[in-house]
Amino acid sequence: MDHPIVSRADWQTARDELLTREKEHTRAGDVLARARRELPWVAIEKQYQFDTDGGPRTLAELFDRRSQLVVYHLQYGSSYQGACPVNSSIADCLEGLRPHLNAHDVTLLLVSQASLPKIQAYRQRMGWSIPWVSSANTDFNLDFGASSTEAQVREWAEPIVDSLPPIVAANAAATGTDVYGYLTESPWLTTFTLQDGTVYQTYATTARGLECVMNYYSILDRTPKGRDEAAGFQLWLRRHDEYA
Repeated sequence: MDHPIVSRADWQTARDELLTREKEHTRAGDVLARARRELPWVAIEKQYQFDTDGGPRTLAELFDRRSQLVVYHLQYGSSYQGACPVNSSIADCLEGLRPHLNAHDVTLLLVSQASLPKIQAYRQRMGWSIPWVSSANTDFNLDFGASSTEAQVREWAEPIVDSLPPIVAANAAATGTDVYGYLTESPWLTTFTLQDGTVYQTYATTARGLECVMNYYSILDRTPKGRDEAAGFQLWLRRHDEYA
């Protein structure tokens, strides 16, 4: 144990000092959130048709009579045998948010390059009810940066493949692909709005920007050991039915 042991009064003093910094962080986050809302919009003129449980749907139809749409591009490529475990943990987090976002004029759904039957089978295994559509027959994921061709991946990945973090090989094995096949998919969060019949993209994020939908990290950040990942970044994450 390398932490000082103090009295309750001394702990409260230290906690109050930290609280001042936490409040500054919260206020800075409010300013950043406002800046996100003030980003310019991009009109989506290209037509996309997705395979859904209810049949083919356009991007506008995915809003489900709401004015805002949040799409999580879940890594489940056409060559995958199962969805990415880390992405699956994110879907676990999103599952419980859906009714609350729906009540606030936001439709939340998943989109992947895998075929609809593969998506349906995996969703049943995971016990999710969140809408999940296939973009297999569209350029949607490619156009929004969530998918690449294997040739594109090899161009940038081959020179650095030996220095990629261990989680890449682990996730490739877990999805039944090799590293290059796995990296054809990327995790993204993209938001849209529907105004007077026109769809606009309003925001997108990836990498550590996705921690907003990885709720377990914000909780771990408040525990004594924290994330406790070190060089094993995300290697502890599993599909929720695969933990020992």
